[in-house]
Amino acid sequence: MLLRGTSCLLRVAARSSRWLLRERQHSSLCHRFKIPRDIQRFNLHSSLPQRIQRGTEYLSFSMTRMYKNGTDTNVEFLVNPVTVTDIKQFLRSKDFPFHDGYSCLHAPSIFMDSPRVPGASGKETYSLFIDKITGQFLCKDTLVEGSWEDFQDCLEVMQKEGQAFLSGDVLLGYRESPEEQEEWERELAEVQRIWSSSVPFSDLPEEEAQLIKIMFQIPKVSNTTLMTYGVRLFKPTKSLVFPWFGGPESNLKGVKLLSAQHTDTGNVSYTEATVPKCSSYYNLFGIPLVGRTDTEVVLTSCELDVLAVSQATGLPTVALPRGVSCLPPVLLPYLEQFKRVTLWLGGDIRSWEASKIFSRKLGLKRCNLVRPGEYQLSPLEALARGKNLSHIIKASIPAAHKSIVSFRQLREDVYGELANTEQVAGVKWTRFPELNRILKGHRKGELTVFTGPTGSGKTTFISEVALDLCMQGVNTLWGSFEINNVRLAKIMLTQFAMQRLEEDLEKYDFWADHFEELPLYFMTFHGQQSFKNVLDTMQHAVYLYDINHVVIDNLQFMMGQENLSLDKFAVQDNIIGAFRKFATNTSCHVTLIIHPRKEEDDRELQTASIFGSAKASQEADNVLILQEKKLVTSPGRRSLQVTKNRFDGDVGIFPLDFIKASLTFSAPIKGKHKLRKVSKPENEEVKADGVTPNPNETTVKKEKAEKAAKTPKTPRAVKNSTGKETVPK
Repeated sequence: MLLRGTSCLLRVAARSSRWLLRERQHSSLCHRFKIPRDIQRFNLHSSLPQRIQRGTEYLSFSMTRMYKNGTDTNVEFLVNPVTVTDIKQFLRSKDFPFHDGYSCLHAPSIFMDSPRVPGASGKETYSLFIDKITGQFLCKDTLVEGSWEDFQDCLEVMQKEGQAFLSGDVLLGYRESPEEQEEWERELAEVQRIWSSSVPFSDLPEEEAQLIKIMFQIPKVSNTTLMTYGVRLFKPTKSLVFPWFGGPESNLKGVKLLSAQHTDTGNVSYTEATVPKCSSYYNLFGIPLVGRTDTEVVLTSCELDVLAVSQATGLPTVALPRGVSCLPPVLLPYLEQFKRVTLWLGGDIRSWEASKIFSRKLGLKRCNLVRPGEYQLSPLEALARGKNLSHIIKASIPAAHKSIVSFRQLREDVYGELANTEQVAGVKWTRFPELNRILKGHRKGELTVFTGPTGSGKTTFISEVALDLCMQGVNTLWGSFEINNVRLAKIMLTQFAMQRLEEDLEKYDFWADHFEELPLYFMTFHGQQSFKNVLDTMQHAVYLYDINHVVIDNLQFMMGQENLSLDKFAVQDNIIGAFRKFATNTSCHVTLIIHPRKEEDDRELQTASIFGSAKASQEADNVLILQEKKLVTSPGRRSLQVTKNRFDGDVGIFPLDFIKASLTFSAPIKGKHKLRKVSKPENEEVKADGVTPNPNETTVKKEKAEKAAKTPKTPRAVKNSTGKETVPK
């Protein structure tokens, strides 16, 4: 065999030999090619830990743990990023026709046995799509997909050997190990078992079918609609089954099971499970029913909303596989044919934010957004309340906006923030209620600067803060340059399990399986790094995985060896400004750890203690300081101080106790410490309730006390029984 450079194709030595065929799975792409990855992934799913907390039953599958020899889990360098300019230049150099799309370049497929006329304008021949950001390609007719390097190799080989096309078996896909192959076959068998055991609604007794519909709050969805979309009932768990049909022959590739549970408040809580696992489930539910000539589509966040919109409006409707948490770029080619995409992801603020983020991937000019509000709920709720869904979709607003707007255009947004103050405040921490009292929540698009003394536990504390949010579905990317990913993952796993797993290794697989389900990713950098590489990786992660929170530990490691000749404060200001712009443009929260200046051991840190110029504190939306009394060894020597909060101005400080057994921080027991709302200089008095008295009032009281001490007291006259006043001696 000949391995040509960094090619991702394996060539057979005999030129006459056919290239091996195997439709490869997207999930094994990085493993198959052994290409360096700029992000190390721990899977993408957000609801499993919440299911554990609620005690809700969900579908689980016993998987055999795989041990792999020689697998490098940390890659210390980046793949050279590809740009749309590079892609276009290569295609032009090969005289290969293409035209611009919304998020992809459209080109004729090189994997079909059909005449290809250069310069042909027939859209039906342009069935190969190349992602403008990543270069990933997909042929919609044959479902052959691969990386940009794959496509370059295929095109060069095709032209060099004078072939009109390449067979779909040109790409070699294989499982990394027999265990992985066995797992894939087991999942496929599980899919077939569930599907064959499920029952169509048309085969259910009318009363039972109606009870199931009421349980899932879809009483107005007809059996015809359910049958059209292939929805079935899996009786053992009383779950709805939504099929995933794909491949050239529209084979059954997976299923999603949706369970419903009524809460104490009278609402319905939905729990979903997918086979194969969520990281390999790329189903745009409803896409097989979309015609090739359709130019308009409604994009929803769940399968039940697809049923509601389709039945009420008749419009082509599809659902994202992972709700509002992620829009995988691999699905973008399936949405390229539509000139108008209406995003109706739900009726809350989080859905509204996701709509604006996803519209950037899809192309702002063709996207319309359904604004959440009192009369514009989720599609399923709107159908249940008898709303006109067609009218709501027609009233959607364009996603593209001008640089200058009037208050009339902002009026509804302002009302939405006033009516949903809790949602606007952001995601709440479950482990740090005191932080919720001050910051109110974790919000997208903000920059948080975090500092603390060396050795005080900054990384340990911020890892728990990020883990808390990640367990609630906040897609998180960690960039740890100070400690390696294995050690960081060990810390976070210990915090996740709330116990030392080295003392009970039998529980490791249990907690590791659940930890894998978190939407948590790690950069593979360590030590001094180029800031440009870090920023490119962050941009890449936001596009691929819809990252909502990036943690950088720490700033000093990005100031690099190449910048030694420059002013270090100017370099730092430039980096902070770039992070500020990144957070604003991508609606992603950035937490930046910065070491403080050297201070005396007996002095508390202040905002001015942050290393560098004042730009860090000026650009930041939040400034957090982990205070430590180094001369104190008792519990409570650490505290977290919020010195800046741009959201509503509240600042304060609260004590923290470090629990070494679980590497976690917690608030001390009530009564042991008092929460201080604000921090004042030592010479000012503080009332018992934590409120600082007025300085003027304090001064007046002191002056009165001094005056009273200097003035001799005059005895007070007392009336006797006769009514006369006498002065006691």
